[in-house]
Amino acid sequence: MHINNTNLKTLYTAFNAAFKLGLGQAASQYGQIATTVPSTTAAEEYGWLGQLPGLREWLGDRVVHAIGNHGYTIKNRPFELTVGVPRTAIEDDTYGVYTPLMQEMGSAVAAHPDQLVFGLLKEGRTALCYDGQPFFSAAHKVINDKGREVNVSNLSDGGSGPSWYLLDTRRSLKPLIYQSRKAPTFVSLTNETDENVFHRSQYIYGVDCRRNAGFGFWQLAHASNKDLTAENLKAAITAMGTLTGDHGRPLGISPNLLVVPKGLRFVAKKLLESDLVPNAAGTATESNDVKGAVDVLVADWL
Repeated sequence: MHINNTNLKTLYTAFNAAFKLGLGQAASQYGQIATTVPSTTAAEEYGWLGQLPGLREWLGDRVVHAIGNHGYTIKNRPFELTVGVPRTAIEDDTYGVYTPLMQEMGSAVAAHPDQLVFGLLKEGRTALCYDGQPFFSAAHKVINDKGREVNVSNLSDGGSGPSWYLLDTRRSLKPLIYQSRKAPTFVSLTNETDENVFHRSQYIYGVDCRRNAGFGFWQLAHASNKDLTAENLKAAITAMGTLTGDHGRPLGISPNLLVVPKGLRFVAKKLLESDLVPNAAGTATESNDVKGAVDVLVADWL
């Protein structure tokens, strides 16, 4: 190919189309467990995270409830992915081999929110949420119906297996937050006076964006590293369903999604899809009382 502005623009258009093709073809999972929140600044403050009060009968003046400010901030982080195409590849008309690479760039960018969200979920035993505790913790502070502060847990620890996660994803705010500040932009450096072209005879193509992930309400998630059995699943479902807010107010939580790594794919499927299971004595079968209790998501990035 003769190198001139017209041909370079044509090549950019072709590479950009391949990038967009990859961006659109990648299947993502993060939206099933995270609420997407558009961002307009360097960071977003989620001070309103906390338990909102329930309705009360209106007798006399309104009772104004102050929304607790926990100072939870999600800072947008910059990300980039850049590749170089040798000038000789364009001169010798071998640039076509780079088209699949541009498509893979699109796929990588599309998968990135999954990496952020599920990566954060996996770090939930140490990464802090809005109340200053790890997202999965046995020491979340709640005021009970007697007015005393008590520790409440959303963690079943003590096992040695891979972690699995039980979530309630039907609320307007899901257990996790995906924050998007700047959408991916495909750009190039191909001018003859650009340093990469002049010094290294290389055309550069790249993409950049700004985004991050954070935690929502800890009450909507429960983590366990115990064996994924019917009894342990039922215990986690019960623990979530009986959670209360401050002063003993029921929260109405009903988990609907079990998130597992690929290593637990078949265990989870068998547990939740089998009609019959062995009885406690192992001498016969009985009805599977957890069949269809929740949906299963086998996460690619756990």
